[in-house]
Amino acid sequence: MSAMPTVGEFASDFELRDDEGRAHRLSGRRGHFTVVYFYPADDTPGCTKEACAFRDAHVSFGDADTEVWGISPQGAASKAAFRARYGLPFTLLADEDHAVADSYGSWVEKQNYGKTYWGVARNSFLVGPDGRVASVWTKVKPEGHATEVLEALREARAAKA
Repeated sequence: MSAMPTVGEFASDFELRDDEGRAHRLSGRRGHFTVVYFYPADDTPGCTKEACAFRDAHVSFGDADTEVWGISPQGAASKAAFRARYGLPFTLLADEDHAVADSYGSWVEKQNYGKTYWGVARNSFLVGPDGRVASVWTKVKPEGHATEVLEALREARAAKA
């Protein structure tokens, strides 16, 4: 398990594929802000709330020249169904071997009903145009998270201006 990147550190570069098989590389976003958020599973209650909040704020992120990338371990077919079911206009990336989640300290041991297992922690990162982590959120609560990220983005953009 890797350590979670902290504010000011360079974000680990990665390349993952979306639901249509297109490759997305974080280093390809240099010069722009990118929200990288890890979520446990497509089409589950908390993950759906979080994704729909990012959907509802999509225009505001776009107006700020910022892309939102949601990452979970499910494959392309699951991502395509999730996007279609909820009209998600942003990028969903398949991290099937959880290597990217691991590199961001988001592949963790969890416990539920006395059972221990490994899974994705709900963490988010705002990556700045310079490739450095501008903000980190851990143990995210889906309700209101997109608004929190948007506010941090506004502050970070104002600080760079």
